[in-house]
Amino acid sequence: MQPLKGLTVVTLEHAIAAPFATRQLADLGARVIKIERPGTGDFARGYDQRVRGLASHFVWTNRSKESLTLDVKHPRAAQLLMQLIVSKADCVVQNLAPGAAARLGVSWEALKTQRPDLIVCDISGYGDDPHAPGPYRDKKAYDLLIQSESGFVSITGTADEPSKAGLPIADIAAGMHAYSNILAALLQRNIDGLGRRIDLSMLEAMGEWMGYPLYYAFEGAKPPPRAGAAHATIYPYGPFPCGDGKTVMLGLQNEREWLQFCDKVLLQPALAKDARFLGNAKRAAQRDALHTLIVDAFAAMTCEQVVQRLQDAQIANAELRDMAGLWQHEQLAARGRWREVDTPAGPVPTLLPPGSWGPDHGGDPRLDAVPALGQHTDAVLRELGVSASEIAQLRAAEAI
Repeated sequence: MQPLKGLTVVTLEHAIAAPFATRQLADLGARVIKIERPGTGDFARGYDQRVRGLASHFVWTNRSKESLTLDVKHPRAAQLLMQLIVSKADCVVQNLAPGAAARLGVSWEALKTQRPDLIVCDISGYGDDPHAPGPYRDKKAYDLLIQSESGFVSITGTADEPSKAGLPIADIAAGMHAYSNILAALLQRNIDGLGRRIDLSMLEAMGEWMGYPLYYAFEGAKPPPRAGAAHATIYPYGPFPCGDGKTVMLGLQNEREWLQFCDKVLLQPALAKDARFLGNAKRAAQRDALHTLIVDAFAAMTCEQVVQRLQDAQIANAELRDMAGLWQHEQLAARGRWREVDTPAGPVPTLLPPGSWGPDHGGDPRLDAVPALGQHTDAVLRELGVSASEIAQLRAAEAI
């Protein structure tokens, strides 16, 4: 199933937000031509060497793309970029510094007269609308900085210390909203034939994801307290150690489950009527005392035994897994969610993107190789009518 097959995306991207958005477009069959700097490429290529010498971030977000190296500051390379966009692109995506696309001549304003059907998606930290730039427009905006500016860090971590997310959640939020906005723009173009500009801000994407704590702190109310891996306002809901050193996560949502938990998990049915713990508000207020009772009960059991009791009592639970545990997750294997994708270092396993894929759902997504730097430069330039001799001259001038 490749509903975007036949569409071409030209992307001036680096790091995570834009590459994550365009990789998902590639999953759906779009041709994604990634413009990279000659010699170094997307700087995410150099973040680490954890995947057989390749960077983990890059392998994750760049499968099924073509890598075209262009020094966009070189006059001829800039001409070729413009020719590529005007002649082939359905969509341009970029997460360069604010104003950079305009200086390169590939902004929506510069392109819309030549290609009124073109979709241009600009991803930035704080927004890059020239009519409403805001005071933060030109600030550098890395993932951790946006996690902080959006209030996410303030509600994450322990009571003693705030914490960022363990993955680039601000980049992911921006990438997901860019992806969905591009799909919506493509649908609208099918109706009116027109392209449009998408001004996607990382701060605003995280602001959307922060909706619950925002409203929890409505009109100056106290925000949710930082509670580590536990739920900030519902208890018991979070991690509890077992006797074998493993940790189980469990969550109670209502009084019926509290009765079941006391009776069938803790084997202390009288605890359900203890005045200290009647109702979630009291349990949350007495979480230290209740935590001690639960840990004492679990100390005599293995994690497997605790999980079985929770299952029998129909209490929501999970094992606290590490990355090895995710690689080996029985549910992912049983549902056939693993495939292979090729890379310059050989094939590696990859998860299917979320959703219905496989033989009963129209086939797999596009899962072509992660490109080597500049791997497709010559082929794409030949499509634009550039001769072999000029390609050699451009390479000698380090323009490609």
